[in-house]
Amino acid sequence: MPDAAPTTRAHAAAKRYIYAWGDGRAEGSGSMKDLLGGKGAGLAEMTNAGLPTPPGFTITTEACNDYFEAGKTFPAGLWEDVLGAVKEIEAATGKGFGGVANPLLVSVRSGAKFSMPGMMDTVLNLGLNEETLAGLVALTGNERFAWDAYRRFVAMFGRIVLGVRAERFDEPLEARKEAHGHGARDTDLTVEDLKSLVVEFKAVVREDAGRDFPTEPAEQLDLAIKAVFASWFGKRANDYRNSQKIAHDLGTAVNVVTMVYGNMGDDSGTGVAFTRDPNTGQNVLYGEYLVNAQGEDVVAGIRTPATISHLAEEMPAAYAEFQAIGRQLERHYKDVQDLEFTIERGKLYMLQTRSAKRTAAAAVKIAVDMVEEGLIDRREAVGRIEPAQVDQLLRDQFEPAARRAARRIAGGLNASPGAAVGRAVFNADVAVEWVARGETVVLVRIETSPDDFHGMAVAQGILTARGGATSHAAVVARQIGKPCVAGCAELVVDYGTKTAKSTVSGIGFAEGDWISLDGATGEVFLEALPTVSARFEDQPELQTILGWADEIRRLQIWTNADKPEEAAQARSYGAQGIGLCRTEHMFREGERLEIVRGAILVANAATRAKAKVAAKEELSADELAAVAQFDAAMGKLEVLQQGDFEGILAAMSGLPVVIRLIDPPLHEFLPNLEEQLVKVTKAGDAASDEDRELLATIKSMHEQNPMLGLRGCRLGLMIPDFVKIQTRAILNAAVAVKRAGMDPRPEIMIPLVGHVNELIATRALLDAEAEAVVAKAGEEIDFKFGTMIEIPRAVWVADQIAEHAEFFSFGTNDLTQMTFGYSRDDAEGGFLLKYVEDGILPDNPFQTLDDVIAAEMQMAVDKGRAARPGLKVGICGEHGGDPASIHKCEKIGLNYVSCSPFRVPVARLAAAQAAMSDGAFRDK
Repeated sequence: MPDAAPTTRAHAAAKRYIYAWGDGRAEGSGSMKDLLGGKGAGLAEMTNAGLPTPPGFTITTEACNDYFEAGKTFPAGLWEDVLGAVKEIEAATGKGFGGVANPLLVSVRSGAKFSMPGMMDTVLNLGLNEETLAGLVALTGNERFAWDAYRRFVAMFGRIVLGVRAERFDEPLEARKEAHGHGARDTDLTVEDLKSLVVEFKAVVREDAGRDFPTEPAEQLDLAIKAVFASWFGKRANDYRNSQKIAHDLGTAVNVVTMVYGNMGDDSGTGVAFTRDPNTGQNVLYGEYLVNAQGEDVVAGIRTPATISHLAEEMPAAYAEFQAIGRQLERHYKDVQDLEFTIERGKLYMLQTRSAKRTAAAAVKIAVDMVEEGLIDRREAVGRIEPAQVDQLLRDQFEPAARRAARRIAGGLNASPGAAVGRAVFNADVAVEWVARGETVVLVRIETSPDDFHGMAVAQGILTARGGATSHAAVVARQIGKPCVAGCAELVVDYGTKTAKSTVSGIGFAEGDWISLDGATGEVFLEALPTVSARFEDQPELQTILGWADEIRRLQIWTNADKPEEAAQARSYGAQGIGLCRTEHMFREGERLEIVRGAILVANAATRAKAKVAAKEELSADELAAVAQFDAAMGKLEVLQQGDFEGILAAMSGLPVVIRLIDPPLHEFLPNLEEQLVKVTKAGDAASDEDRELLATIKSMHEQNPMLGLRGCRLGLMIPDFVKIQTRAILNAAVAVKRAGMDPRPEIMIPLVGHVNELIATRALLDAEAEAVVAKAGEEIDFKFGTMIEIPRAVWVADQIAEHAEFFSFGTNDLTQMTFGYSRDDAEGGFLLKYVEDGILPDNPFQTLDDVIAAEMQMAVDKGRAARPGLKVGICGEHGGDPASIHKCEKIGLNYVSCSPFRVPVARLAAAQAAMSDGAFRDK
């Protein structure tokens, strides 16, 4: 409204809680999402741009937070200002709130800073009662429209504000429709039907809510505003914020908007549309609408809508205006817009604009296209792609041959792409229960509602019998990256028997049966189809985005790989090195396990015997045998390991490969102590000497806490041959690869160092081996010795350690365990989830770097580089693939992060976004 126009608001509140719009001017703007929420900011911005919006006002997010702080009481002055803002709407529209001659009806809508589709509440047609209803009938000359609006209002208000279960209104409504024949729609109901429904609905309210339906418009508004505030802390909104990492203290705005009606006849309608296809990214207007309907009909999937392009035939003038507005808003916001509109007797009204939710494939294509169109630059494009979307693009798809042979039982709308396989469940609570016990599920519903979100979040995919591309199921599935087939009209879902059946093929399934959904084609299959990995090389737009990310990022992206094929896969994804090659994994394969086991059985005896030889003492026959057995086993392992390393170094030719020397406790390579004890005990006197000897050896090596026992550098110092043969194998492999014309760059990592003397002693052993290999080969080898920082004590003496280490690599899995005092396996399987749910911890520290762990890393980096300027430092724990952790690594100033091969593309993007973020480490 004009700046000079006086308001009738009291402004008694300590803060300004209300921002109004109307008459082509708004008090707010699109930049005020923190205060006005996305919906309110969008309405203000559209109004200021001269677009047709119905007058209204926004109650700010601050008012919501202050309401809860005051014990669910309106802050001082707010209610007076609400009534004043209503007066301004009356002046702008010429209507009266509660007036009989020309009644003003409003919607009361939620609107948080971040889009939370369907997670909070909205009330439409507020202000109706028996008197205003009569005025609406007289004003419009359309008795059916007025009674339809009233029955909708009573049901919506009863459900959202008064807490009546939706089924209590659905049952009489469905019965009335059924009386007109199977498949009848809301539009088939007569005026008498609607009048009877209002009577029935009010009786339901009286019975279930324990009060009469409120008739005073001011009371209706008061209760509705409080209900929308309350929906911010509703279960589905809480679940959604948790899943999307949205803060719980933002609050929601409330938008009170003049009602405009799409259900006033065949020249009226309502719809939702996107300025580009949110599934594919194609630059076409995409959406749906219904003639003679209200907005809830479209998103709820109660009626099957028409595509937005068909509007050009039914209402060409409104379509042309809407198309032009869509283009204008996309250019203004420089992003795809999600638009809600209503056409009332041929006149178009815009109800919402916001940045559209989109699939991963669409997000990437749209970002690349908008750069080519000159709407945004490359940095903006990189910033718009979420790391999780890159992950989604690399997800599995159905194996083609199995898919062709599968039994297709139904088809629907391809609402959100991807392959989903799971057991059918028909209830969101059941989905949660089944997943908690280890099942994979597909949630099957007639249509979803916000109350189903917790089940949708844990399901592999979602299947609905009703609803279109803008239905709740479709929008939410795209948002959370779940495959979805919606509007599968040929599927009849029966909640009572927990079954579904195709009306076309006659084939059905029951709860617990395996089904598969193809969200890209909309097909449903009655079996668990096998899946195959998506092909990175077939996604040129993704590669373009990641190429732009590479131009921006400072951090290098390395990978954790133990086999040549893993190294090759990671390199194809853009990995710039291997940050962790775990040698002990190679010990467990095939014949190697028996070789290692044989070596372990005599390792202690052989090591003691070799010490006697060094002291020039005589060996017994048993000692000589132990040495011979041990050396034979070590010789075999050295040959096998050299072959392993040759493959990996060749696959990563020209790039660094960090190889960690053996780390886990030796007992992991031996039979289980309890099982061996039972075996010997059961056999009694008949137990073989071999079994008894094995039991004695296992007992001698048993540790109360093996993760803090003989492992890492301690094992190398106690049984030096293990790390000696590994060092020789690594460097001889490098010699062989170099002679083959390639460029090997091994970096040997000594694990679990806590005291500098451990590193000094280990280096003395390994330097001698390295010198011998190089001297014998007569080749210059590019190699380094470094250490893994994973013990808190090492952080405090990192400057001392850096004097003897040419690189650091943070093993954040162990560093987190030892800093927190948690056993990862026990914590994640036990209390950690509860800790995060209850807010005791903000995140699982084994998934996202804890701030204290990051501070330890910063200390180690600072100390290490003070002692050795230019010290190369990376991270090889699982945090290396977590976007939030990558941001912290950028700020710490690491040189690289190392992650699993399939996380490399995600890390490339996250590292670029970290480099663009405020406060990030910038030196290159």
